[in-house]
Amino acid sequence: FYLSKRRIGALIVIERENGLREFIESGFRLNANLSKELLISIFMPVSPLHDGGVIIYKGKIQTAGCILPLSQNPYISKRFGTRHRAAIGLSEETDAVIIVVSEETQEISLVQHGALTAMHDEITLTNTLRNIFLPKANSSISGWKQWLGWS
Repeated sequence: FYLSKRRIGALIVIERENGLREFIESGFRLNANLSKELLISIFMPVSPLHDGGVIIYKGKIQTAGCILPLSQNPYISKRFGTRHRAAIGLSEETDAVIIVVSEETQEISLVQHGALTAMHDEITLTNTLRNIFLPKANSSISGWKQWLGWS
């Protein structure tokens, strides 16, 4: 939401069961601890890594500047650009969860299984991520942040 308010686009991929090796290899290896400040730095327009996606796995930013496959679905709305098409494309091929921030519309979307869902506020995004990544018995807000390595 910080990026959205400043009209900074982002493509954040959270790896799940399917490995993303071929996409990881297309970017710049970081293997850095996940932090808000690092994500902001990566997606700043002056950063050489801002184009492409960031891949996160178990609390680490594995790579930045990754090239992702574009969806070939002809029914995707024309209002969505390359960043959204890449998110949808990757989600059609893998079980990754992708967060897309549009610099043009300031919209934040969550993409998985080829479907894009608008996230209108932080609470909705938090609850959605919690439901995806945590079993029902352990669904505290801090729990999904722990899984991402933000604790």
